[in-house]
Amino acid sequence: MQPGDLLDLEITAVAHGGVFVARHENRVVFVSDAIPGERVRVALTDTRKASFWRGDTVDVLDASPHRRPHVWAPADVSTPPESRPGGADFGHIALAHQRELKAEVLRDALARFAGSTAPVTIEPPLPQPGPDRIVEESEDGTRWRTRVSLHVDEEGRVGPFAARSHRVIPVDDLPLATAGIARAASRRRGGSAGRLDLVQPADGRVRVIPRAEPGRSRRPAPVDPAAREVVVETVGDREFRVDAGGFWQVHRLAAGTLHDAVADAVADGVDPDGWHLDLYGGVGLLAASVAGVGGPATRITSVESDPRATEHAGENLAAWIGARAETGRVDRWLANLAETATPAQRARLARGTVVLDPPRAGAGRDVVERLVGLSPARIVYVACDPVALARDLGTFAAHGYTTPSVRAFDLFPHSHHVEAIAVVTR
Repeated sequence: MQPGDLLDLEITAVAHGGVFVARHENRVVFVSDAIPGERVRVALTDTRKASFWRGDTVDVLDASPHRRPHVWAPADVSTPPESRPGGADFGHIALAHQRELKAEVLRDALARFAGSTAPVTIEPPLPQPGPDRIVEESEDGTRWRTRVSLHVDEEGRVGPFAARSHRVIPVDDLPLATAGIARAASRRRGGSAGRLDLVQPADGRVRVIPRAEPGRSRRPAPVDPAAREVVVETVGDREFRVDAGGFWQVHRLAAGTLHDAVADAVADGVDPDGWHLDLYGGVGLLAASVAGVGGPATRITSVESDPRATEHAGENLAAWIGARAETGRVDRWLANLAETATPAQRARLARGTVVLDPPRAGAGRDVVERLVGLSPARIVYVACDPVALARDLGTFAAHGYTTPSVRAFDLFPHSHHVEAIAVVTR
């Protein structure tokens, strides 16, 4: 069969990556925009592999009771697949069932790659204190994105990319974005080809940051001054300085949720004699969580490869006299530490807690094994990819560490993404 051919298929399961599983003549077909239990008509998009094909749902023949009108109308199954914007691949599923499916994906990854049978449920974002009330998730799981990337094509069209493509889809609304970002986006028309990042920090004012698209030029793109504006984000009664174009959690409740969840993970105590590490530390959010439990003299080092983020981390952690922020690639920094640490420092590291918050690809075997060589008492692993997390937990397990608990949060409603926090101990 060829791309464009149609098949009527029974959807049997959810798979990692926001797609669903069907079979045709003993071949797996990964299908978008479906729900397990449905019978759908699928337009094939990729038939090159002998082991599996890919396709898009173009009609729902027997709908799941969990199917809802898509929260983003242009992404609905009634729209031709090539015209559906990406970024909300679970938006056609009732919110509670989305979380059941995400838990299933996480449980499956932990079982296959880490041999773990730990129970997993997906929690909503934790309520956070606001200026005059407790702030919670919206009832329908929308209006949460405080950072959105749009694109401008050569014809001046502005919008998100179509799912799994680099074709710009102009849209009238961004229902996952905050109302402020959605309004700002609706006013954008034309401009030079590239990317636009819309950012709404705690002060409520939306910044629009133009960026060059990767691959458009062989020369490194200059950094727009708007990306270097220092903004202040708040978590509880703490303030964090961060570049407007730097990394901060996207969901308006995510930073507070992760800060609180990491504090819960170390609530039994942070050893005052330990040397604690925050790896891939950004601007110091999770280092502050550990140090907040440990007290003002907590010795914690945050390691981050972005020098601007490290500079901000140093300022954000100034309340703790034992806190330091260092710039470096985590693998190289750990290698140097392994070579230079004194016996006394190794003893303190062995009493310490490590927060590990790597990018989506995970920490990887090299970083995990270097950490194991330092023998920390506890690792709190924060992950946004179930398979990368499970692979790294499998490496920890092979070196005698166990994972007594995994906690997961739906910090990306209406998408397939999920955030998990695993506590790893000797």
